[in-house]
Amino acid sequence: MLRFAAIGIDHGHIFDHVKGLMRAGAEFVGYCPQTSIPGLMDTFAQTYPDTPQIDRETLLADESIDIICTAAIPRDRAGIAIAAMRAGKDVMSDKPGVTTFDQLDDIRKAVLETRKIFSICFSERHCVRSAVKAGKLIADGAIGTVIQTIGTGPHRLGQSRPDWFWKRDAFGGIIVDIASHQIDQFLFYTGSTKGEVVTSQVGNFANPQAPEFEDFGDLVLRSDKGTGYVRVDWFTPDGLPTWGDGRLTIMGTKGYIELRKYIDIAGREGKDHLFLVNEKGVEHIDCSSEELDYFRQFSADVRERTETAMSQDHVYEVCRLSLEAQTRATNISPKA
Repeated sequence: MLRFAAIGIDHGHIFDHVKGLMRAGAEFVGYCPQTSIPGLMDTFAQTYPDTPQIDRETLLADESIDIICTAAIPRDRAGIAIAAMRAGKDVMSDKPGVTTFDQLDDIRKAVLETRKIFSICFSERHCVRSAVKAGKLIADGAIGTVIQTIGTGPHRLGQSRPDWFWKRDAFGGIIVDIASHQIDQFLFYTGSTKGEVVTSQVGNFANPQAPEFEDFGDLVLRSDKGTGYVRVDWFTPDGLPTWGDGRLTIMGTKGYIELRKYIDIAGREGKDHLFLVNEKGVEHIDCSSEELDYFRQFSADVRERTETAMSQDHVYEVCRLSLEAQTRATNISPKA
C-alpha cells in the first residue's frame, strides 16, 4: 500500500488530494499543521481526526512515505516539491505548481536529478466528472477532431482572504493562479504537446485597495492542433449558489461539447452537466457517477514508474504557457 502525507494546507484543494488518494487505496499517514488559514486547518483536522500532525522535516525524513501532496501558498509549492523529491518522494501539487520561470527551471532539474514524479492536480479537469467524461467522448470520436476550446473560470472573491492572497509574488498573477486550469484543458482536449500564447491581458477593475491583485484575465492560445480562448475572473455574484459558473466548450469537426461543471443556471439540479451535439442529435449527459481516473492512474504511476495520469512534459508545458501569458499580459486596469 502506498503511503502519503500532506505538507502545505493553505487551499481547500488539499481535500481533493487526500480524498482521491485514499479512494485509490493509499494510506494517509500524517500532515504538517503549519498553515496561513487557521479555519481551514481546523476543518482539515476535524475531517481527519485519526491522522497525526507531524512537522514537515519529520515527514520528509520518513523513508516509508511515498508521496507528498501540497496546497501551500502558491509561491511555496515548488520549494516543498523539490524538498520532497530530493527526500525520495513523488509529488502531487495543487495548481499553480510554480509561480516563476526560475521555479520551473528548478523543478525540471530536481525531476532529472531524482527521477521522481512532479504532478499537478488540475482540479477543474481531474476532479470534475463531466470533464473526465468529455475526454472519453472525444477519444471515441463523438465530435470528430477537436479544433478549439473556450474555457471560463469565474470565482467568488468572498469576504475573508489571507494577506498573501492579495500579493502578486505569493499568488503569481491571475493567469498563473487560475488560468493554468484552462491551459491544461486546451492542451489535453486538442491533443497538443506544445502551444503558444497569441495574446493575453489582465486587469484590476474592482479592488483598488489591493494594487497588486488582478480580478480579470484572458488569453488566446494556439497550437498545431487548434486554438483556445480562456477567461478567468473574481466576479461571481453572491446570488449564484456556488463559487463559480465554470464552463468549457469543446468544438470539433463533427460537433461540440459544452460542460456546465458546477451549476446549470436556472436549469437542472446538481453539477457535472455535459451537453453533446453532433450528427446524431442533442444529448444531455449526467456525469455525476463518472469515475475520477487521475488519482488511480497517479498511484499506478508511482508504483510502476509510468506516465498514465499525465506526462511530465505536459505539466511543464502548462506551467510554461501560464508563466508566459502572465508575463506578456497587457494590463487593462482602469486608470485612476
